[in-house]
Amino acid sequence: MRAGSAALPGNSQPRRIAYDAAPLPPPAPGRRHRPDYWLLVTTLALLAVGVIVIFSISPALSALMKVSSSYYTVKQLTAIGLGLAALVVASRIPLEKWRLLARPLMILAGLATLLAIVMPVNPNYPAHRWVRLGAFSFQSVELLKFATLVWLAGMLAERVQNGTIKNVQVTLKPVLIALAAIGVVVAGIQSDLGSTGVIVVMMGAMLFVAGMPLKRLAMIVGVIIIGVVLSVVAIPYRRERLMTYLHPSADCQTAGYQACQALIAVGSGGMAGLGLGSSVQAYGYLPEASNDSIFAIYAEKFGFIGAIILLAVFVGLFTRLKTTAERAPDAFSRLLVTGIFAWLSVQSLINIGAMIGVLPLKGITLPFISYGGTSVVFALAAIGLVFQISHYTSHDRGRQQSNTGDAHAYRPDSRRVRGAYHPTAGSRP
Repeated sequence: MRAGSAALPGNSQPRRIAYDAAPLPPPAPGRRHRPDYWLLVTTLALLAVGVIVIFSISPALSALMKVSSSYYTVKQLTAIGLGLAALVVASRIPLEKWRLLARPLMILAGLATLLAIVMPVNPNYPAHRWVRLGAFSFQSVELLKFATLVWLAGMLAERVQNGTIKNVQVTLKPVLIALAAIGVVVAGIQSDLGSTGVIVVMMGAMLFVAGMPLKRLAMIVGVIIIGVVLSVVAIPYRRERLMTYLHPSADCQTAGYQACQALIAVGSGGMAGLGLGSSVQAYGYLPEASNDSIFAIYAEKFGFIGAIILLAVFVGLFTRLKTTAERAPDAFSRLLVTGIFAWLSVQSLINIGAMIGVLPLKGITLPFISYGGTSVVFALAAIGLVFQISHYTSHDRGRQQSNTGDAHAYRPDSRRVRGAYHPTAGSRP
């Protein structure tokens, strides 16, 4: 309580008036309001861009693979249809039920990963990353990302609630076990270092927001860096990719072929692009033109201006995710959105950075743009979770102030963050 003063008529002595300067409490979790439709608008815009690019290069891809000219477009539209259905389902299942589904999802993801490892591989894609059952196939790591997201958000929210988030045995031990398992299976056996990096960053962001001490986070980061260095040094093709990244034009005929062709595609676009029907690199020059290399094809078609517009749409999407995380009503929903934000933003950064030569090449898709059913379905399911949470956000929480009048609240561990991260400004949930 704080006191103010006001003069009464006919009385020279001011009267003290008491008022409460503490911020208003957040709305109850059950209170619904207008959801964030801009989240859907930006997502649909990215999906439309992906369909347009895939449709424009379908003749080239179909001729190379000897399939129908509409094969790739139809499959992408089918994946988007399934993904939108997943978005609706994810947005309708209550968050408490998602917490109960965390363990079954992790078990399912583990079984799918083991199944991908033991199944025969496709000669064109020799890595053990896909589960193939007749005409049906999916990439197990996408399910693993989604399952890890839900599991870790539930586990950390529980630790936050009972005050054991800093307990090494209770909180850090299961996280380290999960990281070790993911490193061995995904980065080691499946040779998917890019997806491993996405999962690690996603988990790290959620740990930070949950309140894990920075010293312990730094220790985990150090161990991960050592593991990455060892995995790169120990495997020849990763060493080649690193050398290609450091010297992209040194060997454009073998190890550096894709990197060089990607830079050629991006450079060929110029300022305004070659146009939808004028791509050259899609005709067998640039590997994985519809998947990992789709940003280079997009830049070739739409040029620098088109690339900037696409990046602006991505930034708009990530801004909506960040805002929803800041205004989330509880720890579980806040951690979910934080993980999704880290997942999609880091994956986009890795893909685009590799195509413009800023990062080493990694076999990872560009969210919502690349051809590939599994990636589209689970990314849209994640957006469905965020859309559900946006029904219950507090729109004034970002403007709340602490009792000291500071626009930022201080956590007990002196980490300075926006007060919007917490159900009550100035305190950790």
